[in-house]
Amino acid sequence: MEALNEATFKELLETKQYRALWERLADSEPAHIADLLTSIPADEAVIAFRLLPKSLAISVFDYLDGAFQNQLLGAFSDQTARNFLEAMPPDDRAELLDEVPAKVARRLLQILSPDQRRVTMQLLGYEEGTAGREMTPLFVDLHSDMTVTQALDRVRRLAINQETVYECYVMDRRRYLTGTVSLKDLVIANPDARVTDIMKPDPPFVSTHTDREEVASELREHNLLAIPVVDAEQRLVGIITHDDVADIMEQEATEDIYRFGAVPGTERGYFTSRIFDVVRRRGVWLLLLIVVNTVTGAIIARQELLGEILILAAFIPLLIGTGGNVGAQSATVVIRGLATGEVKPRRALAVVLREAGIGSILGIVLGAIALGWAYMLGGNPKVAIVVSTTLVAISVMATLVGGALPFVFRLLKIDPALVSAPFITTIMDIFGVALYFGIAQMILRL
Repeated sequence: MEALNEATFKELLETKQYRALWERLADSEPAHIADLLTSIPADEAVIAFRLLPKSLAISVFDYLDGAFQNQLLGAFSDQTARNFLEAMPPDDRAELLDEVPAKVARRLLQILSPDQRRVTMQLLGYEEGTAGREMTPLFVDLHSDMTVTQALDRVRRLAINQETVYECYVMDRRRYLTGTVSLKDLVIANPDARVTDIMKPDPPFVSTHTDREEVASELREHNLLAIPVVDAEQRLVGIITHDDVADIMEQEATEDIYRFGAVPGTERGYFTSRIFDVVRRRGVWLLLLIVVNTVTGAIIARQELLGEILILAAFIPLLIGTGGNVGAQSATVVIRGLATGEVKPRRALAVVLREAGIGSILGIVLGAIALGWAYMLGGNPKVAIVVSTTLVAISVMATLVGGALPFVFRLLKIDPALVSAPFITTIMDIFGVALYFGIAQMILRL
């Protein structure tokens, strides 16, 4: 059967052909269903999600981002929410609870079974960004005095619930890590041999308090499928798998890219954060950059030549500099969102309008500050109004340009990363000056 496309999915949902929709969804891949759910409003997504068979729904749930998972859990009964939470790997569950509001997190913790609650609380007890927070306690542990036959029996019993069985971790009676043994080595070994005779002793490991970037480096350096995590007493408490490390590397790369564009990251993720949180974080850096650009303006304004034209020229560096900075921030977050899949091309209009809204608020805040600043610097109230008004207009234009260009480049099959800060800055230099003197002509009647 042909894969369910977005148009058919929406049509079946809107016309309430739930039986046909159920049949088509049941034959679809979990990742594809997750994409379809994110393309419709949350209330409709809840209806569609409820049509899924339980096992498929659990698989789809894993592909959804934290904000969407939170919305679904809020619409479920306690028992249904518990089923989904307990089907999640403990590290993913801890990450979800870390992202949701505290009130929601308390509710979700309360509905977990005592054992699952204890495991989750243990992970949440470690500092964010450490191996303890990222690890999973689901691994196959073997005792060094076991025979190979006993070890394989234990692997079979534990396999269904563990994160991985390809590497097993050998401990002594005090739970100290003594070595590792691969499933392949167990399968080909003499059944009567002891695990201690075939294991690899003194394996690399990390502490629960090791920074997650260091964990990723260790796993790559030793070319491991997973790396064991030990507590302060050197007892084995969990492992971090290669797929967890891939997520860590992506998160760290995203943070670095956002910092490079002067866009501080958020715990909830940029595109799922509240707009005023984004404005606050971006505004601090933009205000600092305005201060720096004002230095150039002050130097020009202090020259001996006087007149309105010269005063206007004094603020050009501040305005076009701010336009370039605002646009580069928007381009940075959109390019990264496209690269990670957080932003879908079909959401281009919504993303650009969101950026324009952020630009409007940033412009109003920065414009109000610049109004007083420009008056103190130039002593001319009309010029101050021109500067303030232009700053608002430039902020909106910069976010529109910075938000839209990556989508345009992608449509033209050009790498959106080419929409770099210099490219945005050049565009804003041209349009920023044109805007500035256009507004000046209207207000000052030059």
